[in-house]
Amino acid sequence: MAQSTQKRRRGRIALIVLAVLAVLLAGALLFAGNYLFRFALDPQFGGMIDGSQEWSLEGDSAWLDESSEDRWLESRDGLKLHALYLAQPEESHKYLVGCHGYGSIPQYMGRSAAHFYELGFNILAPAARAHEQSEGRYASMGWLERLDIVDWVNTLVEQDPDAEIVLYGISMGGATVMMTAGEELPANVKCIIEDCGYSSVWDEFAVQLKEMFGLPTFPLLDTASLVTQVRAGFGFKEASAVEQLKKASLPMLFIHGEDDTFVPYWMLDEVYSACASAEKERLSVPGAGHGGAAGTDPELYWATVEAFLEQYVG
Repeated sequence: MAQSTQKRRRGRIALIVLAVLAVLLAGALLFAGNYLFRFALDPQFGGMIDGSQEWSLEGDSAWLDESSEDRWLESRDGLKLHALYLAQPEESHKYLVGCHGYGSIPQYMGRSAAHFYELGFNILAPAARAHEQSEGRYASMGWLERLDIVDWVNTLVEQDPDAEIVLYGISMGGATVMMTAGEELPANVKCIIEDCGYSSVWDEFAVQLKEMFGLPTFPLLDTASLVTQVRAGFGFKEASAVEQLKKASLPMLFIHGEDDTFVPYWMLDEVYSACASAEKERLSVPGAGHGGAAGTDPELYWATVEAFLEQYVG
């Protein structure tokens, strides 16, 4: 009888210990997931995005900053979003919407913007949420920005009903325009050019989790995605360029550097294959790292871009 009582007592103690360990493990996992979320997406945390950073504006970035005017837009969820706008000296119905990369600013689209400007495009360079002067507590890696880009496009159409609009983005901006491709867009949008965008937020963070911390996706990335869903309104797998491209119909040009390791080169195959557009092209640039395709082989890059534009923009 005494032995039976002792066994039950030991059993209850073991269950209590296991319960405590489970709570501690869950707490540690939640802490780590929240840390990863804030590290990646919260500018106030001072991780991957530094909202207080002083940006050096030189050359083309200074040119765009000094030559442009401010534009503002209220997002569908009430955020005040900023963009730079630069008009041609003479009337032009051609417009570029240029989307910058992760942790960057619209002024840093200056080099690309200068090339499009020489081709006769008016320039609109929006700042992504939680970047530069745009409001927002958290970055959303292009997912919520896709709807912001739709709204920016609509402001251009209201301004000029004859507008011919090209969407162009690099890195996170590339992912943004790919995600936008799956939305309903006015006929004024003629084509989309993406440069080194990722296939999904999940895929990109999985790559970085392994590269930066040597960790597998499960269970940390799953937990971080859940935290992001609660705190920022989207999940990492939901924010997928691949899934959005399955709904795309506009002509698209996909560009990627073959030596890109930050957004791995294999992602080019993923997004290109997923794209449902009847007219699509791809450009691989040997020797180019992340965001470096235009600088590595400018002649090939811009010749390809210009030939693509000539097919769809008057």
